[in-house]
Amino acid sequence: MEISAAPLIYILIFVAVVVIVEGIYLTVFGKSISLNNRLSRRLTLLEKNANREQVLEQLRKEMNQHLNAKNIPLYSVFAKKAQRANIAFSPQQLIAVMGVVAVLAFFMLTLFTNATPAIRVILSVVMGVGGVYYWVNKKAKKRMELLEEQLPDSIELMVRSLRVGHPFSAAIGIVAKEIPDPLGSEFGVIADEAAYGRDVTESLKSFAERMDSQDLRFLAVAVTIQQTSGGNLAEILDGLSKVIRARSSCSAGSAPSPPRRNGRACSCRPSRSWRF
Repeated sequence: MEISAAPLIYILIFVAVVVIVEGIYLTVFGKSISLNNRLSRRLTLLEKNANREQVLEQLRKEMNQHLNAKNIPLYSVFAKKAQRANIAFSPQQLIAVMGVVAVLAFFMLTLFTNATPAIRVILSVVMGVGGVYYWVNKKAKKRMELLEEQLPDSIELMVRSLRVGHPFSAAIGIVAKEIPDPLGSEFGVIADEAAYGRDVTESLKSFAERMDSQDLRFLAVAVTIQQTSGGNLAEILDGLSKVIRARSSCSAGSAPSPPRRNGRACSCRPSRSWRF
């Protein structure tokens, strides 16, 4: 019984499409866009362009452009994930990339398969759109995982800065310098916005909603409560970092115990860590 090689060829072409998309992305924006880079994208841009206001505008445009383009037909499927991944491509550029890789997929299908022209057209469109969607989804997942991993350390760095006498806006600026992306650039934008007069709590709320992150919402609420009701912000944030770590350990830890007991442990552990 002979096994057709066509499915394997289709898979390899799809993988090639994803690799091509990543190659185009790195070629256009350079290594500064990579999450593996120790220096955040914001600091890299500031090294190239000393104009802080221009860098802020560029980063804000990148951070908000995808949700602002939800009304583009069919793009709403990509918008939220592209937003969370902070894809630097504009929506129009991302659509153009889909077209380019679809054409490349068609040529590869023509070279390596015996499919009819109609089938090749359909598969190339599916691979072009699907490959970009897979790439965006993978980027979003990786970025959110790294963001959640960095957040407790970032809050603890804020706590240390507050305890030595820095104001909260300066503490955010220190995090922006010491923490790599994704939080490095995100907090750098918040620090720059504060320097130009925007309220820090508004920036934090906007960041939390854009990322759709419960932990970031906790941070925004904690800072808002302190500003409206007073209290020791360092202690509040210290408790918050422990809450976030406890929630992470609950979601990541193995759970051989019964579900009810495990859920109870997850609900109790953060409550002992929260201190106002």
